[in-house]
Amino acid sequence: MPCFAIEGVVPVIDPSAYVHPTAVLIGDVIIKARCYIGPCACLRGDFGRIVIEAGANVQDTCVIHGFPDQDTVVEENGHIGHGAVLHSCVVRRDALVGMNAVVMDEAEIGAQAVVAACAFVPAGTRVAPRTLVAGVPAKTIRALTDDELAWKLEGTKTYHDLTRRSLSSLQEVLPLAAIEPDRPRLKAPSVQSLIATKRG
Repeated sequence: MPCFAIEGVVPVIDPSAYVHPTAVLIGDVIIKARCYIGPCACLRGDFGRIVIEAGANVQDTCVIHGFPDQDTVVEENGHIGHGAVLHSCVVRRDALVGMNAVVMDEAEIGAQAVVAACAFVPAGTRVAPRTLVAGVPAKTIRALTDDELAWKLEGTKTYHDLTRRSLSSLQEVLPLAAIEPDRPRLKAPSVQSLIATKRG
C-alpha cells in the first residue's frame, strides 16, 4: 500500500492487521493488532501521531489527521464508519463513529458511545460513555440500550472477521466478462443493520 516516511518517521503496522492496498499511511501512524484499515482511507501522521488500537476498524474513505503534539487515537475495538473524519481527537474503546461523521480537535468520544451518521462533533466536546449523539452540531440524544451496545459489538466482530478474511484471501484480479454458473456467495458472518435488528 502507499506508505510514506516523513523526517525518518515510518508507519508501523502489526502483522495481524489488514491495511488495504489503496489506503495511504504517512509518517507517525501506528496500527496495532487485528485492525482493519479500509480502501482509500488516509491516515496522515505528518503533524501529530495517529494510533489505531487493537481490533479497531477504520473503514473506506476515512480521513484521520491532527495537529502537532496532539495524538489522534482510536482505542480498542473502536469502529470508524465509511467516510468519517477524525482530527486531533480521541475515540475511546468500543465506541462507534458513524458514516460521514466529523469529530473535531480535542473532542473525546466516550467508551461505548455512538456518534450518528453525518453528525458534527465540535472541538472540545466530551461525549459521555454509552450515549448516542447526533446532529449538526452533535447533541446528546439518549443513553444506549444493552441491545444497541451488543449490536455494535457484533458489527465490530464482523470487521475482526473481515481482517482475517482479507489477510487470507483478498487479492487483486481482472474482472470476469460474464457471470459464471453457480456463482458462489461470500462467507461473511451474519449481521444486520440496526433497523433490521430492532424489527426482529
